[in-house]
Amino acid sequence: MAKNLIDIIYEDSEIFVINKPAGISVTHDRSGSDDIIEVLQKQIDLGDLRIVHRLDKDTSGVMIMAKNKESQSKFCSLFEKSNVKKTYLALVTGCPESQTGEIDAPLMQSEKDPRKMLVNSKKGKDAKTRWQLLADFGSVSLVAARPVTGRTHQIRVHFQHAGFPLVIDPLYGSNSPLMLSSFKAGYKLAKFAEEIPLITRLTLCAYELEVENLHLVAPLEKKFKAAIKMLTKYNPKGPEAFINKDNFNRLLNSESLPLDI
Repeated sequence: MAKNLIDIIYEDSEIFVINKPAGISVTHDRSGSDDIIEVLQKQIDLGDLRIVHRLDKDTSGVMIMAKNKESQSKFCSLFEKSNVKKTYLALVTGCPESQTGEIDAPLMQSEKDPRKMLVNSKKGKDAKTRWQLLADFGSVSLVAARPVTGRTHQIRVHFQHAGFPLVIDPLYGSNSPLMLSSFKAGYKLAKFAEEIPLITRLTLCAYELEVENLHLVAPLEKKFKAAIKMLTKYNPKGPEAFINKDNFNRLLNSESLPLDI
C-alpha cells in the first residue's frame, strides 16, 4: 500500500469516515502541502467531498467527511449541538491523582500568540472535558478523554491546565520524542547504534465516534500503537499498569472501550 493512502473505515450514501493520519492538515496551511481532501482525491474519485469537523494536523483518528451539501449541513448541526460522542486517547506526562474527572475551564485565543488557546475564566468560552485514566505507566499515563464542548485544542490545553500535559505537544508542552530508554529499566544501546524514538508527534488520537446509529472506531496509528505496547511491556507494573487489563487488547484490536465518563 502506498505511503499516503488513507483508510476509509465506513461509507454510506451521506458520508465517508476516514482514519486520518497525523501530519495531514484538514485545510490548507502554511506548509503548502495537500490538505485532507486533496490527498483523498488523489486516492479515489470522491465527488463533492466536504468537511464536517476538524482534527488538528498532528492528531490521527476517526473523521467524518460529507458527500454533499445536505449531508454536510446535517452532520455539522449534530456536532454543533453536541449530539456526537467523541473519545480521544492521549499519552500524558505523569499520572492524574484520580481515575476519572472533569475539567471545566473556559478557553480563549491567546492575544500574544494566535496559534494558541488559553484558559481564561472571564473572557473564555465554556469548555468541558471528561477524562478517565486507562493505564499508569509511571512517568507516562494513557488517558481517555471525552470533550463535552468542541473548542480548538481543548484536550491539549485542558490536560496541561490540569497538570498532566501531553507527552509530546510542541505548542503546550514538550517537543521531545518518547524514547524507550526513558522508561525501560537497564536499557542499553549497542555500540555506535542510535536510539530510534517510539513516537515523535503529538500524542493524541481520535479513537471513537458515536453519531446517530453509528459507532465508529479508528485503528491506532502504527507508532501510537507501538508506543502503548512498549510502555505496557517495559513499565515496572507490566500489563497491571492498565486499570482494566482487557482494555489493552481492546486497543490493539480496535474495539470500543467501556468508559465511566
